[in-house]
Amino acid sequence: MKVKVIGSHLCPDTLNALNKLKEKNADIDFQDLSASFSALKNYLYVRENNALYDTVREVGGIGIPFIELEDGTQTLDLNVVLNRVSRTYRNSFF
Repeated sequence: MKVKVIGSHLCPDTLNALNKLKEKNADIDFQDLSASFSALKNYLYVRENNALYDTVREVGGIGIPFIELEDGTQTLDLNVVLNRVSRTYRNSFF
């Protein structure tokens, strides 16, 4: 399963997500907002226009990693993604 991750190589939560997704053999498109203005611009657009970030903005959080699946599902919850990737991985053997 293709998974887009917007985060930072400086963020422990992002690094944890990337490691767990690699363990599940996900096809990862990592956009490092700390290393690329293009990735930062994409992230800022999502953060300012996505209802997922309402609470994050209220409490002054950053809200990374942001994860988008190939079917368009967007989340800040790694467990949601890991469950979906695991199901896809298991189903590919049947």
